[in-house]
Amino acid sequence: MNGDIDGAVADLIAGLEAEPHGQVAPSVYETARLVSLSPWLGGHAERIAFLLQTQRADGGWGPPQGYALVPTLSATDALLATLRSTGPRAHRDHVAARLAPAVARSLQALTTWLRADLLVPDTPGADLIVPSLVAGINQHLARLEHLAVPCLEPWYGGRLGLPTGMDDGRLVRVRQAVAAGVDLPGKLVHFLEVLGPAARAAGIRPAGPGTVGASPAATAAWIGNNESGSSSNQALAHLATVAGGGPVPCPLPITVFEAAWVVSGLARAGIRVEVPPRIVESLRAALNPLGTPTGPGLPADSDTTAVALCALGHLGQPVDPGPLWAYETADGFCTWPGEDGWSVTTNAHVLDAFGQHVSSGVDPEPRYMAAIDRLTVALQERQQPDGQWRDRWHASPYYATMCCALALQDFGRGPTPVDAVARAVDWVLSTQRADGSWGRWDGTAEETAYALQVLLAARPRADEVQAAARRGYAYLCETAGREPAPPLWYGKELYRPLAIVRAAVLAALHLVRQRHDITAATVTTTAPKPRQAASKPVIRDA
Repeated sequence: MNGDIDGAVADLIAGLEAEPHGQVAPSVYETARLVSLSPWLGGHAERIAFLLQTQRADGGWGPPQGYALVPTLSATDALLATLRSTGPRAHRDHVAARLAPAVARSLQALTTWLRADLLVPDTPGADLIVPSLVAGINQHLARLEHLAVPCLEPWYGGRLGLPTGMDDGRLVRVRQAVAAGVDLPGKLVHFLEVLGPAARAAGIRPAGPGTVGASPAATAAWIGNNESGSSSNQALAHLATVAGGGPVPCPLPITVFEAAWVVSGLARAGIRVEVPPRIVESLRAALNPLGTPTGPGLPADSDTTAVALCALGHLGQPVDPGPLWAYETADGFCTWPGEDGWSVTTNAHVLDAFGQHVSSGVDPEPRYMAAIDRLTVALQERQQPDGQWRDRWHASPYYATMCCALALQDFGRGPTPVDAVARAVDWVLSTQRADGSWGRWDGTAEETAYALQVLLAARPRADEVQAAARRGYAYLCETAGREPAPPLWYGKELYRPLAIVRAAVLAALHLVRQRHDITAATVTTTAPKPRQAASKPVIRDA
């Protein structure tokens, strides 16, 4: 393999140490929440500038379709809060001249969407976040008159409604429960900002480096008006570190999630990865009887647990997958107890973890084999008629299809997984774009990488696969690292875990080169040089 991929992988692994909180692209939703909640925090002007720069021509923010609702509501609320909180008249007029046109465009977009029965995707916490932000915007709209800004006059006293089928019932119940002293479930701490002033009364304490809920917005809501105390000081220090440059990402920290997905993704593609001992130990230390969370401040989940187990197995540090049994249900495995819905990617990753455990030579308990059989059937039952899979943790069917196809290809039992994987390959072949890419909305390097891994796992030598793989490879070499990179991962809004996406692209490039003897092209997807790395890892091709 050429040195450019080797160097990119080395930089990627080194970055896991250099960026201990993780590498995530800035979030419109989260950045806007800090504008509203913490205008006293360093980087405030830069956060407002980020919101203005990232507004779309149609007045919205974020990805296409209903995925734009949450970031657009958050940014609109933040800009309205800034307009209302400015001081002397001259300063207020200056701020209004900058912000009011953006607010007017966003209000027009929101009004149009909500009147058109916009379909709201099932992103985490949407039924809490959307009612909370709509109520906040309506409070601002009721008090716009004092601004005397012509472009906002149509909105004086205005009121936004909720999307069809959504109400504020769950938000009201959560706020009432917290007011009554009921402990907030761990998974809701990530959304602490929806509680308003009650956030500090929720009985929560910062975790790890000082984060609350692995979220700058939740941390800012918990801090409130910058109260004193050791816990507040810890949270303030963490928030200042994360937000000092202006825009902030979410989720953060993603320590275990990032390391697990990067290591397992590279290793599965045949890249032998020797990571620094600290990374290995951090993955082992994160595991407990209930598994591991994505990072400090979040509850444990079976998805992160399964991939962390696979990563440790690839690193020659296998751990018994027993913690995953805590998530077993009648239908398979939940991401966390009480999950609404069923995730094909979570169950595919559990199949990977159990399959790797069984394949390691350890004499497994019979229930491991029974679970593998159940998961093999369950994943096939949820395959779409055209061969793809879709999931609730990623907006692209190419990610879900890769997770399911690879799990069934490597660890599915019986004759039928072969047919399911073949249908997935046929679907991928049928959806390649003219420029060689794949993607839900437009072609992207990330989705092209997932598609290539499906093709090369199942029929790497078939003529049509070879031709498609070469076109996809050419697209990656030409555009990866330079294309507009949309967020596709489910969080409060869609987000982009940078290191994980880079690992997927590098894995795909390696697979194409390895299986088609391609050595000449230059790769443009090298990761940014880390600020500081404690030790340089040794990484060799398999």
